[in-house]
Amino acid sequence: MLSWFKSRAEDRQRAIDFYGAIVTRARAPALFARHGVLDTPEGRTSAIILLMFPLLERLQRGNTPDRRLARLTAETFVTDIDDCLREMGVGDLSVPKKVKRAAQALGERCLAYRRAAASPEPVRALADELAATVPGLDHNAGGAEVLARFTLKSVADLATVPTEKLASALAALPDPADAATASQPETSA
Repeated sequence: MLSWFKSRAEDRQRAIDFYGAIVTRARAPALFARHGVLDTPEGRTSAIILLMFPLLERLQRGNTPDRRLARLTAETFVTDIDDCLREMGVGDLSVPKKVKRAAQALGERCLAYRRAAASPEPVRALADELAATVPGLDHNAGGAEVLARFTLKSVADLATVPTEKLASALAALPDPADAATASQPETSA
């Protein structure tokens, strides 16, 4: 019985660690400056969702414990949104509605990103989806395409990583802002 509690606690901590790595990457100022993502609460939330997508895709395609980690990581996102809204001084009565909207956005965007990635032209489809859902990218088509390429590469890079090595694999992924600089000339050609 105690091993079950220990296992659950370890899974929850792993999900928190995954989420922490994603948030650290999503807060990089260069990500906003180079791509045009608005540095607002909505823009930051969109960046987190975008960077969570490759990890959630990898975990959802795994075994039952991996899918549980995906759920725990999503729950960590929801808890963080709740905490952030309260820290920003949002009224207690509106917090649940806003948290529900953020949770729905996570699910809906991950589904839309998955569909775009499976389309015949995944870069174009994902770039269009990002331009429609990430604040600021609608006016920066180059930024949407660079982020689409980066996201698709991240999905491919994480696809075969064993679960116990995902934390280090997340850390080893290139910074989205650096990837943009390297990819920028390719998109303007």
